[in-house]
Amino acid sequence: MTFTYPAVITPHKDDDGFHIVFPDLELCEGDGPDLEDALDDAREAAYNWLMVELEEGGEFPAQSHEEDIEVPEGGFVRRIIVRIKLLPDSD
Repeated sequence: MTFTYPAVITPHKDDDGFHIVFPDLELCEGDGPDLEDALDDAREAAYNWLMVELEEGGEFPAQSHEEDIEVPEGGFVRRIIVRIKLLPDSD
């Protein structure tokens, strides 16, 4: 299964790194010394968040519309794709 959630990406003020927050996934964040590493970290955090929700029998939250998301100065919104294999042969 493939899920796409909006993420707020904000550059660090003191270095070249980035911090990423998923408004729809409570306390789900990523960080990295550059955008690529931050995106990888955020994608892994979202995957783990969704897997825990799935294992606990919860429902995945609805995806916010980008225009409804508050973005700090210098930040931007990007949708991040997370793929979860529910069965060994599923995509």
